[in-house]
Amino acid sequence: MKNNFQPKCIFIVLFLLYSQSINAKEDECFSCHSGLDDSPSKLFKNDIHQRVGLFCSSCHGGDNSSDDMEISMNKQKGFIGVPSQNKISEICANCHSNVETMKKYSSAISTGQFDELKKSVHGAIAVDGKGMIVQCTTCHNAHGIRKVTDSNSPIYPTNIPATCNKCHGDINYMRKYNPGMSVDQLAKYRESVHGKLNLKGNRKVAQCASCHGSHNIFTSKDVRSKVYPVNIPETCSECHSNKEYMKEFNIPTDQFEKYKKSVHGIALFEKKDISAPVCNSCHGNHAATPPGISSISKICGTCHALNAELFGNSPHKKVFDENNYPECETCHGNHLILVARDQLLGVKDGAVCAKCHTEEKNPKGYKAAIKMRTLIDSLVVLDSLSRMQVHIAEQKGMEVEEAKFKLREVHQAELEARTVVHAFDAEKFDEVIKKGVNASNEVIKEANAQIDEYYFRRYGLIVAVLIISFLALLLYLRIKRIEAKQNLS
Repeated sequence: MKNNFQPKCIFIVLFLLYSQSINAKEDECFSCHSGLDDSPSKLFKNDIHQRVGLFCSSCHGGDNSSDDMEISMNKQKGFIGVPSQNKISEICANCHSNVETMKKYSSAISTGQFDELKKSVHGAIAVDGKGMIVQCTTCHNAHGIRKVTDSNSPIYPTNIPATCNKCHGDINYMRKYNPGMSVDQLAKYRESVHGKLNLKGNRKVAQCASCHGSHNIFTSKDVRSKVYPVNIPETCSECHSNKEYMKEFNIPTDQFEKYKKSVHGIALFEKKDISAPVCNSCHGNHAATPPGISSISKICGTCHALNAELFGNSPHKKVFDENNYPECETCHGNHLILVARDQLLGVKDGAVCAKCHTEEKNPKGYKAAIKMRTLIDSLVVLDSLSRMQVHIAEQKGMEVEEAKFKLREVHQAELEARTVVHAFDAEKFDEVIKKGVNASNEVIKEANAQIDEYYFRRYGLIVAVLIISFLALLLYLRIKRIEAKQNLS
């Protein structure tokens, strides 16, 4: 087997070398430029197009079979010289947009790249007004084009950050198109988990094209963009929800499913609130790094500022720090953050306080949790009762505008109590609850007064009707008597 295999290998290598030399001889343009030892010919030797049999004339036009410059570079032979601006991409599209042509070389290559590029942010008119901002060669190179799987290609996964940075890291260039855009994305990316692994040669981690796309790149404000707020979770989940793909990184792959069920996910997907937190709100984007225990509260605090401040001054802060507990995440979770309902407070099933505060180990905290839950439940009941009484009075046609206005104080007290709970101070919590209880009692009192007034008026009307009816009857009888006497006389 071994003796038969070696001659075959040698034959294949010789055949490939021979076929390549045939192509070189046939392409007189390439032969001439190779003799000049210029840069284009050096690069074209390793170009994927040269390897599959394309010639210089395939892009530049002319007659590549002649070594006579007047013939080979004759415009009547189709010679166009060095293409510029959109002509560059149009020439590439002659083959790459042709389905039948591309089938001969690779069925895996899409034929819609040029159309995608024209619609993308890079397809906009450049400042000189002569063509698109980006041409095919901007990212792929001109004469040294390599397959994406070639580690020397500028669009090889580990090379993409540097390729994009050629423009996006140039402050003078970027000022022409978007002066407000940061030009330090590459530096930030290199500090991220993705960037560090990418720099080590890991092809699987996210790089620019993974999140922004390749030919179909849009601004983050465009709903078609992969980094538009509503689309970011799905963009991240393309990798992070793939168990097989993420196996080597040893991290969970259920974050997206949890996020969709969370209060943030519901706000984003169901309520279409694009201000709701998405992946990069907490993890960052170019400098994406999992938040550490000490920084979780700072991240949550960017939105929930008052809650973070109250917790920072609470007795739990010291305990959490001593035990190395993440602050917000310990009670609320991370990706599956549910609505902070009152059921989380107290010691019953589903209450987070009971995780640490037990009657045996921490009786003081246990009793405080019970008290706070009892207080908030009492206020909720009073709120419901006061609203019901106001509704009854309103249905009876009574004036309840003042009572309805005071209902806001009850609702405000509930909201304030659910925020003050982060101070974990039963006395402060009680003070807020009392404000709501007092307001609720006033509302109930006013509503009941209106209901009593309604019944007073109704009963008064009945009595008045009865008296008037009785007097009318007496008057009627008196008139009849007078008429009877007049008839007798």
